[in-house]
Order: sequence, then structure tokens, then C-alpha cells
Amino acid sequence: MAQPGVPLTKEPAPQAVPASDLPMKVCEVALKTGPDSSSGLATASFRTAKYLPSEWHQSNSDLYHRALAGCEQAERGRAEAKELAKHAAATAQRAQQDSTATLGLRLKDIHFWKAELQREIEELDAETRLLAAQKLRLERALDATEVPYAIATDNLQCRERRQPPDLVCDEVERELLKEAELIRNIQELLKRTLMQASNQMRLNRDHKEICERDWSDKVETYYIDVKCGRYSNQSTNVQFHPGSVKFEESASTPETWVKFSQDNIYRAEREKLASINLRALIDNILHDVSEDLRMQCAAVNEAFGKRCEELDDAKHKLEYHLKEILKGIGDQEANVTALKQAIREKEGPMKVAQTRLYDRSFRPNIELCRDEAQFRLTSEVEVLMESIESLKKKLLESEQFLRNLEDTRMNLEKEIAVKTNSIFIDRQKCMGHRIHYPAVHKLAGY
Repeated sequence: MAQPGVPLTKEPAPQAVPASDLPMKVCEVALKTGPDSSSGLATASFRTAKYLPSEWHQSNSDLYHRALAGCEQAERGRAEAKELAKHAAATAQRAQQDSTATLGLRLKDIHFWKAELQREIEELDAETRLLAAQKLRLERALDATEVPYAIATDNLQCRERRQPPDLVCDEVERELLKEAELIRNIQELLKRTLMQASNQMRLNRDHKEICERDWSDKVETYYIDVKCGRYSNQSTNVQFHPGSVKFEESASTPETWVKFSQDNIYRAEREKLASINLRALIDNILHDVSEDLRMQCAAVNEAFGKRCEELDDAKHKLEYHLKEILKGIGDQEANVTALKQAIREKEGPMKVAQTRLYDRSFRPNIELCRDEAQFRLTSEVEVLMESIESLKKKLLESEQFLRNLEDTRMNLEKEIAVKTNSIFIDRQKCMGHRIHYPAVHKLAGY
């Protein structure tokens, strides 16, 4: 029997078929024995290759049924294919809409962090500019300290030209040394603060650069996702990219992506806060430095003022004593002259008394008597000698007093010259130089 769905055709070369495989009626015909068995045997080869009419009808009926079943199955397949295509289209549309919505949400996240990074970049840049202004103030303040230091050292050097005994370590010198030491310490502090400000500015720029790179990446990513969100099925610039569905090994996760920007912003905020604190510290340092220098300058000026008053008072006293010494020298010179005159005045009486004694020594014989007149003349000569000796002794003493007064006058004049020199150094040189001391606002870096 033919297989279902295969048309009946005559075999090109009949072959022997086992009796068990032939139809039952055909076998009976082929094996029939009887009076006309000889005629059956003569036509047996024609009948064995034929189908029975019922088989022919059955084969046609089976073919009809198979054709009808095939049509029904094909119709069901077409319906299922249509439904599947409709479902696939709806699924693809929903997936595309979901992807577009997800890209929109992603764009919001990117825009948020991009805005945060841009704000941080702008704030960090503004803070760096403010810190640069403070650094400029530090540099100006450091330059401004050169003038006070030069004034202090010049004052110390000028006061080294004082003459003894005014070459003394007085309050002015102690204040000047304190001022020079204070300025050196301030300069070291300003230099250290300058270095700290430079380092902080470098850190600000480094973290600003990090945030800028992150911001630039997010801007590029934002444009990419905007372009992706605008793609549609009607876009002409879309094509197949089979390998794009694979995740890159270096791809980040949403958590690490957010943490990366958060860490960048956190570090930038930390450096910004450090920069703000440093600016406040610089403000305090410059304020304290300017106040300390002006206070020390006032202390030095006050010490100079007191010292100049002391020198003026000492000079006035020395000039008064010099005036008295000069008066005493005049009186003493007159005294010396009077003593010399008194000694000269004793020469006449001495000559008279000695001449009398000499002439009386020529009295003859018994007349050479030690009479009262002789004793009186001898006593007169002795008295005159004692007077002259006393006057000479007093003259020597007066001349020594005069020399002492002259020495004192010379010392007073020298001391007055020393005081005048000291007053000139302190008042004209030092205090005159100190009028160029910088003002507070300049010492504060403005």
C-alpha cells in the first residue's frame, strides 16, 4: 500500500513480492485452484501489480484528508505566525520604549552629577582665585617687612657709632633687637605660609582637573545617551552591531559609577574646606603680624623718645655744669693771679728786711749786737719766708685746682659732644628713618 500523501504510480520494474505482503484477495486469486485454474495462472502476472478499487478510493480519501489537515494546519500556523509577529512587534516596541525611558532616567542621573561636578569646579576655581589673592597679600606683606627690617638693622648700625660712655645697651637697643628678631620670625612664618598656600593651590588645581575630567566624561556620555535616545526605527544611521551586546571587562557598575563622582566631589570639598581654613588663617596671620609690628614699632619709638629726653636732660645738666665750671675756672684763674701778685708783693718787704740785716752785719766791733732790732728783723724775715712759702703752696694748690677744672671742662665739653652725637644719631638718623615705617594696611598685604 502507498504511503499517505504520495500519489499512486505504476512501478517501472515489478519485483517479486512475498505472499504475506500481498492483499488478501489478490493472494486468493493467485492461489486459486479449480477447473479454470490454468486461465488464472495465465493472467496472474497482470493482476498482481494492480490495486483494488477500494484501495484506490481509500488512497484518494486519505489524500483528501491529508490535504484538508495540511490546509487547516497551515491556517493555524499562519494565525500563530501573525499573532507571534504582532506580539514580537509589541514586545520590541515596549522594550524600545523601556530602553528609551531608562536612557531618559540615566540622562537625569548624568545631568545631576554633571551639574554637581560643574558647581564643584566653579566653586573650587573661585576658591583658588581667592586663595591666590591671599597668596598675593602674603607676598606683599613679606616684601613690606623688608623696610622695617632694614630700618631696624640701620638703627642698630647707626647706634654702634655712639661714643663711650653712651655706647650702652639701653632700652632702645633691646627693643630694636626685639624688633629685628620679631621681623625675622614673621618673615619665616610668612614664607612657610606662602609655601602652604602654594601647595594648597596646587591641590585645588589637581582636584579641579580631576573633576573636570569626570565632568568632561559625563558631558560626552550625556551627548552619546541623548543621541541614543533619539534613535528610532526610522533612523537612517542605525545598523547591526552583533558584538555590542557583550559587557566590557572594564565596565563599571551603577554603584561604582556613583561612588566615583561622590569621591571626586568629596575630595574636592575637602580641599575647598582646607583652602577656606587656610584663607582664614592667612587673614589672622596678616592681621596679627601687622599689629605686632606696629606695636613693636610704637614700643621702639617710645623707647627712642624716652632716651632722647634722657639725653637732652643729661646734655642740659652737662651744659649747666660746664657753665659753672667755666665760671669757677675764671674765679680760679683770678685767684692764681692774686696769689702770684701777693707773692710778688712780698718781695719788697723781704728785700728791705734782708737788706737791713745785711747792712747791719757791717756794724763795727761791739756794735754788732744782737739787739731787739736784730731779732725783730730776723723774725720779720722768717715771717715773710713763711708767708711766701704758704702763698707758693697755695698757688701750687690753686694751679692744680685750675688744671682740674680745665680737665673737668674738657671732659664736660667732650661729654656734651658725645651727648650731641647720640642725640643726633637717635633723633635725626634713627627716628628720622623710622618715619618711613610701613603703614598697617601695607604690612597686612594690601
